[in-house]
Order: sequence, then C-alpha cells, then structure tokens
Amino acid sequence: MPELSHRRRLLVLAICCMSLLIVGLDITVLNVALPSMQRELHATLAGLQWTIDAYTVVLAALLMFAGSTADRIGRKRVFMAGLIVFSAGSLLCSLAPDLNLLVVFRMVQAVGGSMLNPVAMSIITNTFTHPRERARAIGVWGAVVGISMAAGPLVGGLLVESVGWRSIFWLNLPVGLAALLLTLRYVPESRAPRARRPDPVGQLLMIALFGSLTYAIIEAPNAGPATVLPFTGLALMALLGLLWYEPRRTEPLIDLRFFRSAPFSGATLIAICGFAALGGFLFLSTLYLQSVRGLDALHAGLWMLPMAMPAFLCAPLSGRLVGSRGPRLPLLIAGCAMTASAVLFAAFEAETSNRTLALGYLLFGVGFGFLNAPITNTAVSGMPRAQAGVAAAVASTSRQLGQTLGVAVVGAVLASGVGSSPYRDAFVSAARPGWWILTACGLAVLFLGALTTGRWGRRTAERTAERLQETEVRQAAGVGTPG
Repeated sequence: MPELSHRRRLLVLAICCMSLLIVGLDITVLNVALPSMQRELHATLAGLQWTIDAYTVVLAALLMFAGSTADRIGRKRVFMAGLIVFSAGSLLCSLAPDLNLLVVFRMVQAVGGSMLNPVAMSIITNTFTHPRERARAIGVWGAVVGISMAAGPLVGGLLVESVGWRSIFWLNLPVGLAALLLTLRYVPESRAPRARRPDPVGQLLMIALFGSLTYAIIEAPNAGPATVLPFTGLALMALLGLLWYEPRRTEPLIDLRFFRSAPFSGATLIAICGFAALGGFLFLSTLYLQSVRGLDALHAGLWMLPMAMPAFLCAPLSGRLVGSRGPRLPLLIAGCAMTASAVLFAAFEAETSNRTLALGYLLFGVGFGFLNAPITNTAVSGMPRAQAGVAAAVASTSRQLGQTLGVAVVGAVLASGVGSSPYRDAFVSAARPGWWILTACGLAVLFLGALTTGRWGRRTAERTAERLQETEVRQAAGVGTPG
C-alpha cells in the first residue's frame, strides 16, 4: 500500500472508527432496550441472553476467518461487504415480529460485523506504520468505544421511550451508508503480499466450539443434564480438534505459534476476562436499573453515564501511555479499577445506595477506558504486517468470546439465584455471585497484565516474531515449513 499523507491517514482512521461506532452503539443501545424487548416479545431471561449472545458468538466464530480473508482478497473489499451486510441485518432486526426471528437477524448482523472491526484494525495497522503513531491511532480507536458507551445509553433511552425499541437498529443505517461511500472514495485497497489459503475445517471447529459452549452455559439453569451435557462434550471435542488439527496446517486459521509470545497470550486472556466483565456488568446493571428500580430506559441511560464518560475520557490517555511507556501501566490501572468496582457490588451491595452505585459505575468506566488500547497494541505489535488481519482478529475474537461468556455465565447464575422468587425481591442477592465472578475477571486482568508485560514477556515476543518472520521468508521462497 502506497504511503499516504498525514491528512489522508487521519481520514482513513475516521472512516474505520465509524464502523466501530455502529458496532459499539449496537451493544450499548441494545442493553438499554432489553426490558422493553422483554415485555413486547414476552422473552425469558435466557431469551434476553440470546439476543446479545447470538450476535457475539457468531461474531467471535467468524472474526478470524474474516481477518484472513481480508488479508487474502483485499481489506477494503471485505470491509465494504461488512458494512452492507451489517446495515441490512440492522434493518431486518427492526422488522422482527418475534424473538426467534430477532435472534436470527442478529446473526445476520454478526456476519457483517465480523468483516468490520478486525478488518478496520488491519487497515489502521497498515496505514499507521510508526509504532508511536499507531499506538495513538489505536487510542483514538479506543476512545470511540467510550463514545459509543456514553452515547448509547442516552440515545437508546430516548429512542426506546419516544419511538420504541425497534428504532435502535435504525441508527446503524445512515452511519453505515456514510461509511460505505467514504470507504469507496478514500480508503486504499491493501492485502497481504502472499495469499493465505482458506481453512474450512478450522472454521467449522471454531463455530462448533463457540456455539455449543454458549448454548450449554445459557440453557444450563433451565434444561436438564441430558440436554446440556452433549453440547458440553461437543465443545470439548471441537477444542481438542482445533489443538490437534491447526498445528498440522501450513497456513492455519489460528496460528498457535502466536501464543508462544507471552504478551500476545496475555492480551488474549485479558481481552476475554475484561470483556466478560463488561458483558456481565452491562447485563446486570440494565436489568437492575429498569426491572428492580423501575426506571424508564432514558433515566437508566442517564444513570450509566458515570461509567460511560470515564471510558470515553480514559481511552485516548491509555493510547498515549501505551505509545510512550508501553502497555503495563494501563493494564494495571484497568485491573485495579475493574476489581474495585466489582467488589463494591459483591461485598457491599453498591446497588442499595445512590452514592456507591455511582462510584461503582465510575470505577468500572475508568478501568474499561484503560483496557482496550493495550490489548490491541500488544496483539498486533511484533507480528509480521502480512498477518496483521489475523493477529487483530484474534484480539477481536477474544473480546467477543469474553462478552459472550460474561453474559452467558452471569445470566445463568442470576437465573439460578432468582428461581421462582419475586424478581425485585431476589435480584440483589441472586446477582452477588455474578459480581464475584466479575471480581475474578478484574483480578485476572491485573495479574496477567503484570505477568506478561515485563522483560520475560518481551523476550518471548521477540523470539516469536523472529520465528514467524523466518517462516514468512521460507514460504515466500516456496520452501514448506511444518506447522
């Protein structure tokens, strides 16, 4: 890809951020609309989980395929296809007559979404080649997550109260169309120097793993062992199949050698734990504010501003810190703040006081604001640029898998705790185990951030990058290498 002017690079960054904005808004706006959807569509708690997880599980299953496909056939082409499919899925969601079709149309959205964020990150990585400039660009990228968190609850609350929950999906249409036209005009095409071959077996194993695991967790409180155990077994078999099959391919869907880098492995696990905390946090908070406190969607959105605004303000600061001092400090701040927030709810029932509720939201927003930039930067740093799409897709997959598991596990724990008791009376005590799970997620972010970003971690990253580079040179010369 030819070198672009500074102004053109910033324009490409803005266009890529538009895709993140509609995907981020879709998540936060949907959470605010859950109680309204539950009433109109007569959905169970498991049904609400599926409206979120049907999207995130399909997204997680297809992200790496989309990233490698974009590296192979062209990032601009795949990015534009994603915008079209995502916008079409959003329109279908707004027209869904029942819960089952809404879940199906959310899957259509996810197919388009899988072609957006990892491909956009790959475009950014190949546009901003200087490490410090790239770190700042990723900080801007992370700030857009904060913008979506800040705007989503308010915009969603206004739309749900004034027009209805279906209107939340209309937001994606004008932004998606504008991003499509701007991409066509200003984003240059780029692809990896050498095309990677498809891996259909690995892709099917990935879908089987994520889908069956999510189903087993969500349905566990309501279905018997005869229903849940076969899906648990299928997930285990799919995982073992991936671990056996992928190393034997010259060009696997998941290059397991990436995980020899401690920072890359740490970033993957941190993304899973951090976004599991986000998914569970938003799920519990939305249901509490509207179903227990009885707030309407707009006032629930206003209550979530103490979480959203710090996330917006801290994300660019995190990007600058990563660029100047590396990922360690932002990760330690993120782990401490997210852990402290979850402990307030788990040990001190922060919901029962307006002051502690706002403090808990504030701490979580600070933690999440510092989380995104070091994850993304660590995932793509040190990897060959030819595999930027795959490396970025692994990080994005980890985020979506984490959010899927967060909603599934916390929702299942909540459903088991509530049981047949009155919802309002049982919610706080039933949610406490879920908050302890989120506390463990915060501690994992803190521990892994400290462990994998020191000298030992950097040495493993350097060795991994050297091996990957040697493999690229051999493959470019036509010399086969064993997986």
